[in-house]
Amino acid sequence: MPRELIRIDDPGDPRIAAYRDIRERDLVGRERRFVAEGKVVLNVLFSTARFAAESVLLRENRVAGMGELIDRVPQDVPVYVAGGAVMDAIAGFPMHRGVLAIGMRREEEGAEALIARLPERALVVALSGIANHDNMGAIFRNAAAFGADAVLMDAGCCDPLYRKAIRVSVGAALKVPFARGDSAEALVEALSESGFEILALSPQGAREIDAVTRAPRTALLLGAEGPGLPATLLDRLPSVRIGMLEDFDSLNVAAASAIALHRLWRGEV
Repeated sequence: MPRELIRIDDPGDPRIAAYRDIRERDLVGRERRFVAEGKVVLNVLFSTARFAAESVLLRENRVAGMGELIDRVPQDVPVYVAGGAVMDAIAGFPMHRGVLAIGMRREEEGAEALIARLPERALVVALSGIANHDNMGAIFRNAAAFGADAVLMDAGCCDPLYRKAIRVSVGAALKVPFARGDSAEALVEALSESGFEILALSPQGAREIDAVTRAPRTALLLGAEGPGLPATLLDRLPSVRIGMLEDFDSLNVAAASAIALHRLWRGEV
């Protein structure tokens, strides 16, 4: 039986209330919901068991090319379809991609609980103060590409389930397990107690990342651009750097994470 597509002709229809004024709602939250945007991201959402979807909203001119995606949508999840003008009015701006879903957040897992269920051989990305959603999304994308088992964040990090972060991550934020702790120091303590070697990445690191042999349990600690990691952590942890020309300061944190994670992925013992 063909999948029923539910036509939406009124931007005020209460069934699509969660999609209304997307940009403004991004800032104030959606009552434990998040927006997934784009065909690739929705394919991840419906191919992983980490998050459930509440509904899907498609622009009518995108439906013809969405057969495989629609087939993945569980039967109890409504699929709404709207014309271009109606969809733009719902979103509050021109929604050219025209492929959206509302996902449901799970109860957030604590950092210690996530660490406790990691395998004996594990690679973790730990983040301190990453407040830029583009950087957050790119770091998750790199974590997925190079086999990281989890991403841990301190309280100063932004939300990886913010719409733009999910989009930049190409859905990796829905795929890679993550958890939040109170502080970078608390994350370091929890990782240390679980036998992780923690490598603090800094332009002033003591060793080049190329020279590192990855331990069975390794965590890469990254700080925000500008302030970087707290001096208290750099003083106590093994630090690494990415070699570059001496007359250049540093890389964007997302680019640095890609290089460092690739080195650790290739250098696994």
